[in-house]
Amino acid sequence: MDFNVFSQRISKIKNLPLPGVVSHYKMAPRERIRELEQRFGLNRTPKKAGVMALFYPSPNNKTNVLLILRTPYGGVHSNQIGLPGGKQEKEDPDLLSTALRETYEEVGVPPDQLTVLRSLSQLYIPPSNFVVWPYMGLYHKREPFVLQRSEVAALVEVPLIDILDDRKVIVKNLTTSYAKNVDVPAFLFNGHVVWGATAMILSEIKELLKQVL
Repeated sequence: MDFNVFSQRISKIKNLPLPGVVSHYKMAPRERIRELEQRFGLNRTPKKAGVMALFYPSPNNKTNVLLILRTPYGGVHSNQIGLPGGKQEKEDPDLLSTALRETYEEVGVPPDQLTVLRSLSQLYIPPSNFVVWPYMGLYHKREPFVLQRSEVAALVEVPLIDILDDRKVIVKNLTTSYAKNVDVPAFLFNGHVVWGATAMILSEIKELLKQVL
């Protein structure tokens, strides 16, 4: 979709009710759904994080969504596809500030050049004990992204039409640091398998977008 057209239509999204867990569960394995229903609020106090789903123009002015490939590290989300964002720090007054700060640090988008469209439903991630607050943002610039190499191995630039395409949804048998041979709903974008919390957030975004585009 042309980015100028998208920018005009997307304002309607602000007043829509959030699909919430109904959309999240479409992209969650059964094991994860059981965890979410049983564990949230029952164990230790979860940490908080903010992430940003960034919509921006491609070189031919089509609408893209920015994902990132995280660098390998010792944590459970090592080398996975995610959204720009991260853990709330003491200096962050709220989770939106966290998402904006992390987006600037990881991919170089200044907060004053990003239009926040709306917040999305919070999501608990059992393996890392995080509650994530996602936001949608609009970035009109075509300036190159600047990667924080210690956190971001590569960009995964996804056309909006792929987010909306039901044929991009697959089931993948995965073995992770915390589960073995699990059938997981996922998106397949540009050869990258996107699953877990990121896929669940994108599922909610997909349902919202289909109401306004």
